Amino acid sequence: MLKITNLVKKYKNSEKLAVDDVSLTVGEGEVFGFLGPNGAGKSTTIKCACGILPFDSGSITICGHNIKDDAIAAKRNIGYVSDNHALYDRLTAREYLNFICDVYGVGANDRRTRADKYLSLFGLTDAFDSPIKSYSHGMKQKICVIGALIHNPKLWILDEPMTGLDPKSAYELKELMKEHCKEGNSVFFSSHVLEVVEKVCDKVAIIDGGKLVTSFDIADLKDMKDNKSLEDVFLSLTEDKPENGEVNFD
Repeated sequence: MLKITNLVKKYKNSEKLAVDDVSLTVGEGEVFGFLGPNGAGKSTTIKCACGILPFDSGSITICGHNIKDDAIAAKRNIGYVSDNHALYDRLTAREYLNFICDVYGVGANDRRTRADKYLSLFGLTDAFDSPIKSYSHGMKQKICVIGALIHNPKLWILDEPMTGLDPKSAYELKELMKEHCKEGNSVFFSSHVLEVVEKVCDKVAIIDGGKLVTSFDIADLKDMKDNKSLEDVFLSLTEDKPENGEVNFD
């Protein structure tokens, strides 16, 4: 679904690389967690994958489409939740979702059925015709999530999607992620809530200082000595920064 190969990104006027030779693959049916401390390069990598930021070298393909060579085809397969509420907040939620559906060519029946489902699920039915600028922080996050799901893309790319969600909505989103992958699709998401990542994800990659430190199957945690949790692994790798970047699963 998503293949990132030797990705390099450097911001103007910065002496260090924001993303330094990162490679990873998200397979069909996988929930893939992308972890790292603040400033590690997570959001930069995600924005490059979504075609929002240009990058210096490497390649990114989404469902077989190269993001540089065929950006429109690649982006049609993505549902993206940013980490900063990228919304047209002068629109009502109905107007906003109709706009998203128009962009992705979602038919009238599908958009109505999906909107009804997600609005009910996230408790926004009564606010559907209210301007988004009148929404609370949590409500804005919910409409961001719905906007990313309503065209039923193959790949969901979610940057801190749980931020601002109440416990019920966070639970529903986790269930949607699992359901989406059971249908042969994939989810690539970043989060600081390690307990959620450990429960939901099939695979995890950890980035620090722009470099990919490690990646592994969540199931491998069970084979580690001393019953290490994902939190234990994350803290040991991002605080101690071992030179070989490997986790010992013996």
